[in-house]
Amino acid sequence: MADPVGAAKQAREALKSDGSCMIVEPFAGDQVEDNLNPIGRIYYGASSQVCVPVSLARKGPALGAQAGEKRLREVIVNGGGFRRLRRATQTPFNMVLEARP
Repeated sequence: MADPVGAAKQAREALKSDGSCMIVEPFAGDQVEDNLNPIGRIYYGASSQVCVPVSLARKGPALGAQAGEKRLREVIVNGGGFRRLRRATQTPFNMVLEARP
């Protein structure tokens, strides 16, 4: 995604004050060593071949497939204008975040 902060802002503007936004992301830890497992290695490979080049080509931040919850919080809360963010659930492959105004 070339502009994740812009996407978060658009989602926030579209919500009513009691709404919520669900974000599904590849499961990733905040530290590189948290992602050195079979699934993390697949995500790093996909990120370096698809996610990062597409974002860079569109002048984006190139978060890639290994943006952990801390980095996503910066995008969604600090940049996107949401006030609350929580991890609603997770699997070995994905994390589901809930953002609220």
